[in-house]
Amino acid sequence: MKILIGEIAHETNTFANEKTTVESFKEWEWIHGDEILQNHRKVRDYLGGMMERAEETGVEIIPLFSAFAMPSGVITKETYNVLLQELTNSIKAVKEYDAICLALHGAGVAEDVDDLEGGILSAIREVVGYKIPVVVTLDLHGNITDQMVQEADVLLGVNFYPHVDCFERGIEAIDITRKILSGELQPKMSLKKLPLMIPTSTTNLPPAKNINELCWAHEVNEKIIDCTFFHGFPYTNIPEVGVSVVTVTNNDQELADQTAEEIALEIWNTKEMFFPDIINPDEGIKRALKIEGKPIVINETSDNPGGGTPGDGTHLLSAMIEANLENACFSFIYDPEVVNIAHNSGVGATIDVLLGGKTDDLHGKPLKVTAYVKTLADGRFIQSSQMGKGAKVNYGKSARLVVGDIDIVVCSKRSQTLDEQIFLLHGIDIRSYKIVALKSSQHFRAGFEPLAHTIITVDSPGLSSFNLFSFEHSRLAKEVYPFKKDVEFLQKDKVK
Repeated sequence: MKILIGEIAHETNTFANEKTTVESFKEWEWIHGDEILQNHRKVRDYLGGMMERAEETGVEIIPLFSAFAMPSGVITKETYNVLLQELTNSIKAVKEYDAICLALHGAGVAEDVDDLEGGILSAIREVVGYKIPVVVTLDLHGNITDQMVQEADVLLGVNFYPHVDCFERGIEAIDITRKILSGELQPKMSLKKLPLMIPTSTTNLPPAKNINELCWAHEVNEKIIDCTFFHGFPYTNIPEVGVSVVTVTNNDQELADQTAEEIALEIWNTKEMFFPDIINPDEGIKRALKIEGKPIVINETSDNPGGGTPGDGTHLLSAMIEANLENACFSFIYDPEVVNIAHNSGVGATIDVLLGGKTDDLHGKPLKVTAYVKTLADGRFIQSSQMGKGAKVNYGKSARLVVGDIDIVVCSKRSQTLDEQIFLLHGIDIRSYKIVALKSSQHFRAGFEPLAHTIITVDSPGLSSFNLFSFEHSRLAKEVYPFKKDVEFLQKDKVK
């Protein structure tokens, strides 16, 4: 049994100004063949799970092409075509194989292509036809489309946000593929789309937690192979954006339809719970200072590079400096210009710089600060978060600056803060700090919930704000909640 594996992953924030290019992917991952095995073996991600299960079960895996770019703006048409070429050419180069397992995302958008994943799968089918099983893992923030369902045999979404179960979905992809090839499984899929958009919602708390538990209760039925609540990615201005449910059964279309509809109805009945009141940075800091114990983690959800934002927003950091905080740290802000100044000046230097705020005005103005250069580093470490644990991370040259009594880590590559490793790289033990600030919406929880006394989420203007009304969704195919409060959910709108 030979299974081809590969990955093309991008979460596209269409409201971001900067386009995503081949260089954007190459900054993070653009690899072929055996290099995929080297980079992902024993890593808790989709490909790592596929590899481990294949090796356990004696399946021969043939790595194709893997490309990943940090969430950002629309993918250029040229880049889209190159991605398709790289993947399809790598398939054509293999003479014999039985199936394909792919790690995609579900919220990719390219110029003139609203559905990146549907386009990828369609291109693959042109090469392999429809007799070769194609099993796909997806992010739960996927905006799932009819084309994805039509072109794939099985779509598997992660259940958790933070995505700590990518590895398990990779394992499941191999198991399901083996069952399809053996004739044990004849998958039938049902997609139920809701007229609903929600902000990013962690799954270890209601209401998302409750929906997941309902999905799992249905999966006790041995005929139901998978049932996934896809939250959708609200920061995309495309017609098919929003919440959906995908159910996969063993040769029972009616059961798939019924189950997807039942889950969708429960989501709809609890939709108001997905819109919590979020406070601003000033309020978050005041609240943190009133709490006894440490560390108090304050996450800035509105400038989350994991959602396609610049990562150099200054709203929270500015509020921290203005509050004259003591025993506080911030990691990290993206500013390669300041990093270079710090490295050129050296440890022990005092530098006057404009920090952050260089991408746009939305995320805050540059901060004029006098900073002491405490430490310098190369930005490299091994990820410890259960989300992607074992991955080799490189944030580029970085620096720890001290402004007043606040330790600030500055990096030269954009990313959200997933675990404490970037702090530790600069000698910061967050357990000894009262306030620990970072940029992330939910993924940070995998690494920081075990360490934090309390977590406080703050929001402000930004491209990943919880305030969905701050985005102009001008291309919606139909009216959706919360923009239209009295929109109806027509249960009879089943989609195969």
